[in-house]
Amino acid sequence: MAAGEQCIFVITGPSGVGKGTLIRALRQRIPKLALSVSATTRAPREGERDGVDYHFLSEAEFERRVQEGEFLEHVHYAGASYGTLRSELQQSIAKGRPIVLEIEVQGARLVRAALPEATLIFIAPPSLEELRRRLQARGTDSSEKVAQRLTLAEQELRAQSEFAHVVENDTLERALAELEAIVRASCSLLQGA
Repeated sequence: MAAGEQCIFVITGPSGVGKGTLIRALRQRIPKLALSVSATTRAPREGERDGVDYHFLSEAEFERRVQEGEFLEHVHYAGASYGTLRSELQQSIAKGRPIVLEIEVQGARLVRAALPEATLIFIAPPSLEELRRRLQARGTDSSEKVAQRLTLAEQELRAQSEFAHVVENDTLERALAELEAIVRASCSLLQGA
């Protein structure tokens, strides 16, 4: 381990591309990898738990934390606010644990500016049509919200070239193997773990 090494991974890509699924599987393979729990103003989806899936905040509480500088990054996306609390990173770094942030493209750009040492990984769908199918199959959004997310996805997909690593999530096992290889190669704390 390099003295003071901080392994921070930012996993981004369009909504519905499978970031969460890949991260859950990655953390099963690499239990030492911590997950930063993002904050959001959107309502919880069925089965989501506060403090586990997200920190669910009111608009007023989110804005208060923005004003107090508690966020590393924060954006408004698809009708809600999202952000990464600095405390999430500080806790993992203090414990010497590598950490992964699951955030959207705007937020990834902000993290890259604030933490240029972070490893940024873009998850891409095999096609826009497959992404549409996945969003509709998820069944958590109205048809209007799916259309809004697809419009955003088209813009986000154009940003792939900004990222050093792009993983196409065509099949879970193949994408997971590629993601795991990138993460392990980028962090001496995880080599041999």
